[in-house]
Amino acid sequence: MTVPMRTQPMTDASPASGADAIRPVLRTFRGMPTSDGAGVRLSRVIGTPALPDLDPFLMLDEFRADDPKSYIAGFPDHPHRGFETVTYMLAGRMRHGDNQGNVGLLRPGSVQWMTAGRGIVHSEMPEQEDGLMWGFQLWVNLPARDKMTAPRYQDIPPEDVPEVTPPGGGKVRVVAGEVDGVAGAVSAIATDPVYLDVILPPGASFEHALPAGHNAFVYVYTGTAHVGPADGGQEVGERTLGALGAGARVRIAAGDAEARALLVAGRPLREPVARYGPFVMNTEAEIHQAIRDYQAGRF
Repeated sequence: MTVPMRTQPMTDASPASGADAIRPVLRTFRGMPTSDGAGVRLSRVIGTPALPDLDPFLMLDEFRADDPKSYIAGFPDHPHRGFETVTYMLAGRMRHGDNQGNVGLLRPGSVQWMTAGRGIVHSEMPEQEDGLMWGFQLWVNLPARDKMTAPRYQDIPPEDVPEVTPPGGGKVRVVAGEVDGVAGAVSAIATDPVYLDVILPPGASFEHALPAGHNAFVYVYTGTAHVGPADGGQEVGERTLGALGAGARVRIAAGDAEARALLVAGRPLREPVARYGPFVMNTEAEIHQAIRDYQAGRF
């Protein structure tokens, strides 16, 4: 995949604020059907003409298919430099491998937070021939000072992702951040992210404090959720992203049916962005160097 170079980040959808208020939904976005890897069909929600990025988040894909022809070819060897990829599985099995000798298995409920840093070549291939393959991949930018850091992984099996039962009912899986004093499975990330999988039965609600300066979004992947103040929020439908405005807290509520949503937030970098396919740097010169390094086998 190649995308146009862009040298300035998109304006923050959630500007810094210390307001003691529930964050509103500023705008909603639906995903755009596309394919990546060797033809894996997916829905791209961030990284589209409508929502090019949401600093520090560069891309959000949802892959959901029970037809093997839509995913069986997987994501063969491909490079990355200058950012992080976060893969969160709901169903199916994906085998990871790279040119550093790392091998891992992504299965339902597991998370892989990969810091590509100065460069890595890896693959993600389905380890199944039929059945449902369902999950998400989020791209998170790295600050300029960390773009050439050594690659690293945080591979988290499903049993190691903490789960919290909030007062309003339901379940929250804490991938990153903290809920009710329970720290997430992933730590030491430059953008201080929050990544929560919120599962609410009918009529339940979840309210959570977010850092005031973080950009944030809610992506509803099952059902419909009411996002924002109880007396003035907005309905966000299935497979729809709600970009959140300023405020101290976020509130998500289910209606008459179960609702499931990702709540994601991160500290915006507010740095120049030069992006070309699998390389995300700060200048065009750095992009050209990344291409040369990859072609010369220096990843």
